[in-house]
Amino acid sequence: MIVKEIQAKTILSKSQVYDYALNPYVGCQHGCAYCYAKFMKRFTGHREQWGEFVDIKINAAELLIREVKKKEKGTVWISGVCDPYQYAEEKYMLTRRCLEILVEAGWPVTVQTKSSLVLRDIEILKRSTDVEVGFTITTADETVRRIFEAGAPPIDKRVEALGILHAQEIRTYAMVAPLLPGADGLVRMLKGKVDHVLIDRYNYHYADWAYKKYGMEWAMDEDFLQEKGEELRTAFERAGIHCQKLY
Repeated sequence: MIVKEIQAKTILSKSQVYDYALNPYVGCQHGCAYCYAKFMKRFTGHREQWGEFVDIKINAAELLIREVKKKEKGTVWISGVCDPYQYAEEKYMLTRRCLEILVEAGWPVTVQTKSSLVLRDIEILKRSTDVEVGFTITTADETVRRIFEAGAPPIDKRVEALGILHAQEIRTYAMVAPLLPGADGLVRMLKGKVDHVLIDRYNYHYADWAYKKYGMEWAMDEDFLQEKGEELRTAFERAGIHCQKLY
């Protein structure tokens, strides 16, 4: 893993999902096969494979202190093109520092991660009246998870973290994106642990090789995506969990 400390020019960027996105890192150590953020390599100049490098925006907190004073208040998505709680965060604590700044300034925050490291910051999260934490969970099958997300935390750790956050009355959600084979079991696993669920398809072409290598090409077909997506959405709703299919 190549780790490099860099000086960023800005930290809050406009987002098509929320008002702003905040990414304390460039690159992601999880290295998920399907990750849409691989497009970032076109702009960063990295020659390494996705998942083999991470740049640390060492001045992220200092930039954020200035930017929250200048920019119009809006919801900040702490995520976008990296996992803000990837392994480097344990040492650098950039996400923690940025989260503190946003909460103290009264800005709405949405965190999205695959890591239970977010539990370290639970006391900061509880200080806010407008914060939610989401976990990306693409399947309930650990075998499938290891194929597509070999570098990311196991499914049970993510589900457990959601339960802990939810029990602390922090708003939680699950992002089933991309929708992978074996997602059916998520309804049972997530009941009582999330306020809502989102289902999406994302850019599957990055992971074409994995689908083909393991004989799962059928899971890229439009019929599967539509039928399974609707079936899963309906199952969540029947379980009393609001669910939105985004495609």
